Amino acid sequence: MTKVTILGASGGVGQPLSLLLKLSPYITELSLYDLRNVEGVSKDLSHINTNSKCTGHGEIDIEKALKGANLVIIPAGVPRRPGMSRDDLFKINAKIVKSLVSYTGKFAPGARILIISNPVNSMVPIAVEQLKLMGKFQPGNVVGVTMLDLVRAETFVVDFLGEDSTLDKTKMDKDITVIGGHSGNTIVPVFLNKKLGETLKMKKCYDEFIHRVQFGGDEVVKAKDGAGSATLSMALAGYKFAEEILRSLHKAKSTMTTIPAFVYLPGISNGKEVQEKVGNKNLEYIALPVNLVYGSVASIDTTVLDNLTSEETKLLNIAVKELIGNIDKGKKFIIGASKL
Repeated sequence: MTKVTILGASGGVGQPLSLLLKLSPYITELSLYDLRNVEGVSKDLSHINTNSKCTGHGEIDIEKALKGANLVIIPAGVPRRPGMSRDDLFKINAKIVKSLVSYTGKFAPGARILIISNPVNSMVPIAVEQLKLMGKFQPGNVVGVTMLDLVRAETFVVDFLGEDSTLDKTKMDKDITVIGGHSGNTIVPVFLNKKLGETLKMKKCYDEFIHRVQFGGDEVVKAKDGAGSATLSMALAGYKFAEEILRSLHKAKSTMTTIPAFVYLPGISNGKEVQEKVGNKNLEYIALPVNLVYGSVASIDTTVLDNLTSEETKLLNIAVKELIGNIDKGKKFIIGASKL
């Protein structure tokens, strides 16, 4: 029996994510929660001929939505719109994430929690600190979903190297991964296949590729002309990561070469080694390839840090400096509120 709860299931990410998860053979019950329209979404999905049960829960039913959940996914919050700063986004979504994580800690304390709500670099520290205050935090069970950055990197690198017809966008994770964080300059594409990176440099489009991966979200915000941000691609990325968690819970083999995620380093195997390799012992969170055991992050694969090019090292150094500020912002939101 595997129950998955989506908090924010009626939103722009929540609906397509719910649809994709309804197709998963690893889910017994798909529990949808939102403040409005969720009953209609769940009823619609319940007509799909897969074997999972789909239930919808409104504001007063959050306990029922969460109780017994093995995996909780949080895409709730407002999307980034044109002219909206990361700070504006933070102020709104921080309160939402804090509240939903509190309910999760109370009603589903053993659940793996996936944070999709932006800005992820600050929302994950909020979730961790809130669970710490409640005495419910388990290292490895709270993860920020950065899979969209890898999905974009896989897509864009093939676009830039398009004359090579042998490249398959669905199988590029063996050649490239993305580390750091999940916004702008904190996003660091790393070539596992160094030849591809060298080819981009020869074509004089390496910097353009990096910028497009880092700021690809802006393309979508602009193209949607105020109607939202990346929802469909984010839903796909959220599904891909959730499916890896579910495979791990069911002891099924992973379909990916590397599984990047934004994690809390203390308490996780290799966490201190990561801090040493990036040269900053104050860095408590970072996105790196992780190893999953029964749905939780058991350890971090640090080998990607051993083979960085000079360009990648420079990008990572920039990312770490920015991450420290993002992380502190999330921590202070919870710690400051707890002192009031």
